[in-house]
Amino acid sequence: MPNEKYPSRLLERAVTEISKLPGIGRRTALRLALHLLQTDATRSHALAESIVKLRDEVRYCHKCHCISDTDLCDICANPLRDTTQVCVVENVRGVLSVEATGVYHGLYHVLGGVISPVDGVGPADLTLDALVARVAEGGVKEVIMALSPTMEGDTTNFYVARRLEGFDVKVSVLSRGVSVGDDLEYTDEVTLSRAIADRQAL
Repeated sequence: MPNEKYPSRLLERAVTEISKLPGIGRRTALRLALHLLQTDATRSHALAESIVKLRDEVRYCHKCHCISDTDLCDICANPLRDTTQVCVVENVRGVLSVEATGVYHGLYHVLGGVISPVDGVGPADLTLDALVARVAEGGVKEVIMALSPTMEGDTTNFYVARRLEGFDVKVSVLSRGVSVGDDLEYTDEVTLSRAIADRQAL
């Protein structure tokens, strides 16, 4: 496939760029590129415009650090959410996974990763200071650690618990209904719902 001759340099460039996406090989990239050529031009333009707008205009909520169209995301701006609970997740996918359960009605805090010395990720690379600042402001009664149950996730759990020791706040962790080593985003909604309901003090 790498030595395949393309009838158009524009097609070859499109295939090269598409194949840089995770999980997309050159064969699949070629199929997608040809599909875009064969479909109505307005659909291809709409796709291109949505990607450009996503990259250039998406923001991060100044409070929880989740992606948003505004400076304050819809969840943080919702007056019906329980502001005494903050669910700490690794990334945006974690927010989507917990929201899909329908059992959690508090706020979130997106760390932007987990502590992983092997990968060169330390506490300073995450939004941990912002989390501590939120708790220090008062009003938060429980911080729920909803990280994937991996060695890195557990390390981050304990680090956060130590950082929050001086505050009058409960730090809990999801029940181990979520199997050790599993990624939170691949956990089914029923299991995740029970893990949230049966969370334990950390």
